[in-house]
Amino acid sequence: MTTALPATIEVRDLTRRFGSVEALQGVSFEVQPGEFVGLIGHNGAGKTTALRILTGQLPPSSGTVRVAGLDVQAQPREARAAMGYTPEQPELYDYLTARELLEFVAEVRGGGDLHAALDLAGLGDDADRLIREYSQGMRRRTALAAAVLSRPPVLIFDEALNGLDPPSASRVKEHLASLCTAGHAVLLSTHVLETVERIAHRVVMLAHGRVVADERVADIGQAGLERLFLERIASSHKGEG
Repeated sequence: MTTALPATIEVRDLTRRFGSVEALQGVSFEVQPGEFVGLIGHNGAGKTTALRILTGQLPPSSGTVRVAGLDVQAQPREARAAMGYTPEQPELYDYLTARELLEFVAEVRGGGDLHAALDLAGLGDDADRLIREYSQGMRRRTALAAAVLSRPPVLIFDEALNGLDPPSASRVKEHLASLCTAGHAVLLSTHVLETVERIAHRVVMLAHGRVVADERVADIGQAGLERLFLERIASSHKGEG
């Protein structure tokens, strides 16, 4: 009998309140090893709040979050070591080059494939220019390369593909797919439903701080993710009323 591997990301009954506002209301979902999950929702649905709790930047009001079997609140250092993360607006060291930054990340995280990371960033000779001279797209590619450098078991991205030119986006998607094949778990928050339909195995949809859909992309059907999104958002508005 085969024993199922534990969820690489496990979110249970997660709530987060900001004063009288309940940004997350009993959110639960999992991401299994080798799975690519798209986290979608309207503006203000709670996606970024959930990711900030997952990455240990924000404590939950209640509920539990585990990454690679580690409780993010009880074991923050160990949990962070098991994940790579790219925020929507990455902050980098402006007076380092991309190569120097990636070398620094490799040293801090105990190793990594610098050559593969530089290839993913696709900077060419620009890898030896100061990051302060980079465009937004170049900075984002550098941040993505830093996140995957040490090949952590969990990768969490907040709108990480925004602003990438088509060749860069294609290269990143291919790399993430190969990591999933190797057993890594990927959670991508995005507004771009087409990206989720093309590369994700499953989609988790938030509306008003609650999970309103958790579906395999292959099971969504010909109507597509946009139709499901609009239907569930409309239903959640009725529920609010």
